[in-house]
Amino acid sequence: MPAKRSAGILLFRQVPAGVEVLLGHMGGPFWAKKDAAAWTVVKGEYEPPEEPAAAARREFTEELGLPAPEGEYVELGEVRQSGGKTVTVWAVAGELDPAAVVPGTFEMEWPPRSGRRQTFPELDRVEWFALADAAEKIVKGQRAFLDRLVEHLPDLDHADGGPGVG
Repeated sequence: MPAKRSAGILLFRQVPAGVEVLLGHMGGPFWAKKDAAAWTVVKGEYEPPEEPAAAARREFTEELGLPAPEGEYVELGEVRQSGGKTVTVWAVAGELDPAAVVPGTFEMEWPPRSGRRQTFPELDRVEWFALADAAEKIVKGQRAFLDRLVEHLPDLDHADGGPGVG
């Protein structure tokens, strides 16, 4: 069985205190009472022949119920998470009101072996975090994307008021 692949978008913005990133808290009963290392880049699985960049945009819309942002997408590469899944992420500057999110859902048997199926949000909430806070919140296997974003920030110069160094 081939390893699973996911693609996602790391939305970021410049605020007076610095750069913030948008992360989603993983939904469902396993993550309900966890906070540290329980947040993720907005992403989802795809299978070839779908292209990863197209999958990232599609998943953003499916996960948040909002269109993928317009702008300059910067590829942050891929990481292989401990479970074997390969995740590819792009960063883009933009704004999003977490209150406007209408999360996608998934269904699973809960409680286990009960025979009952329940529906849960893919992401039960999204929030903006300063980079230092995001490093504590994001799942360990995705922390590299925050470091890569920081490496790219000096190269990004957006006329829309996004990050950039003049």
